[in-house]
Amino acid sequence: MIAGFNLKTLKFSIFFLISFLGYAQNDSIPFKVDPLFDFNKPETLGLPIVKNKETITIFSPHKNANKYNHGVVLFPFKNMLYAQWQSSSIDEDGPDTQIFYAQSKNGKNWSKPIALTSIYENGIKTSGGWWSDGETLIAYICVWPNADENVKEGYTEYRTSINGTAWTSPKKVKNKEGQPVLGIIEQDIHKLPNGRIITAFHMQPGLIVTPFFTDDPLGVLGWTAGTMKNLPSDKNMSRELEPSWFYRKKDSAVVMIFRDQQSTFKKLASVSFDNGNTWTTPQIVDTPDSRAKQSAGNLPNGTAFMVNNPSGNKNRFPLAITLSKDGFVFDTAYLLRSGEKSDLQPLRFKGKYKRIGYSYPKSVIWNNYLYVSYATNKEDVELTRIPINSLEY
Repeated sequence: MIAGFNLKTLKFSIFFLISFLGYAQNDSIPFKVDPLFDFNKPETLGLPIVKNKETITIFSPHKNANKYNHGVVLFPFKNMLYAQWQSSSIDEDGPDTQIFYAQSKNGKNWSKPIALTSIYENGIKTSGGWWSDGETLIAYICVWPNADENVKEGYTEYRTSINGTAWTSPKKVKNKEGQPVLGIIEQDIHKLPNGRIITAFHMQPGLIVTPFFTDDPLGVLGWTAGTMKNLPSDKNMSRELEPSWFYRKKDSAVVMIFRDQQSTFKKLASVSFDNGNTWTTPQIVDTPDSRAKQSAGNLPNGTAFMVNNPSGNKNRFPLAITLSKDGFVFDTAYLLRSGEKSDLQPLRFKGKYKRIGYSYPKSVIWNNYLYVSYATNKEDVELTRIPINSLEY
């Protein structure tokens, strides 16, 4: 035995070192983004156009149709691609808001819009996205009652279909105790390699974002809240909002990225190292954003991607994808849609909260393409699709 040192001291030192390394790992910056954007070129940010992209219009309103369309989400089901969005005659969240969807066999030619919900007299219902176990299609519905106009909050319903045409009556999404989840679901729902489904709900009272997971293949039962300390914010709305996430194979981490409602025009990010049970406190990541929804995920080879408007201000243009081979450093970015007049069509109809640009992108992989859906000027329901081999590097 060395003087002043024994086995007990050695064990304690090893335990302290392991704990410190674990703490350092969990408290490190979630990821980094190289300086890829030229802000002297606001329409394109100086980004190269991704090869072989196609832009397709799912629905474009004429003067007698609903002129406000937003919250576009795509999902494949039984050899068809489905698009869901919310729609109203003129204004965002107008009292005549409904959810519509359309179908496509090839991603290019789309059916006419089909109503998924009727007008909700006690509030509004907005698009909540999709999920499926392969046999049953789930359509989530965000319900916003007019109970208290001073506090914006709601809950989530779902409808099911086995053929994409006939739908069951709405039911409430349930937690692990079998009670309704009192929150608005985020549309970016993915599953881990082990099958666990992860997203977030914006919980009552108000809209307090909380990561959730379930092991129910249908994604309608057993939702469980992960533990995450939110940053300080207004009591009725968390600073972190509307997240998406990607998976990091090297350390089996789930990296959730958020809109920052405090208007830093950067992303916030949190990491889970235990399949969504616990999460690090969100941190600012030094990469530009427009304080809007974004989308994230993984390509088939594991490459992590983020789709957003990296303007660094309120502009929702251009639309870009940023890539990382390992999920630690994002070092490549491509232009999907620009702010140039040759690409961005003009706003044709006025309405409350309408604005030019590509709003609230969401993404899905189908038939060797990455599909990115969005609402252009909050009126045209559109998508841009990119061959996977144009993104893998």
